[in-house]
Amino acid sequence: MKYLLLIYNNMAAYDAMSEDERNAIFGDVDDLLDDLKQSGEFVAGLGLADVSQTKTVRVRDGIPAVTDGPFVEAKEQMGGYLIVDCETLDRAVEIAALWPDARYFAMEVRPIMDTASADM
Repeated sequence: MKYLLLIYNNMAAYDAMSEDERNAIFGDVDDLLDDLKQSGEFVAGLGLADVSQTKTVRVRDGIPAVTDGPFVEAKEQMGGYLIVDCETLDRAVEIAALWPDARYFAMEVRPIMDTASADM
């Protein structure tokens, strides 16, 4: 089954880290991605542009209202995503726990709906 792992981070906290700390995080990401690719569990993943480039769109009474910034006012924002294909939700949670951002911020694990399945 495929799972979407949403990567949350706080850019202000990240920017406050030393260059060595940031390099260690990216090194850990590279190592984990290599492991997931070798196991065949990696499907796709990308980082997102800075939250300052975000637009939120709401349509009310047929009129779109576009505002700058993310939908939620919070310090932690979604910074990227990873799609993995693994046997169980437990394994997807295990992968999320290995992701370096989970040590500092948060990861969210969501099953991806299979349109051919009535399970979701």
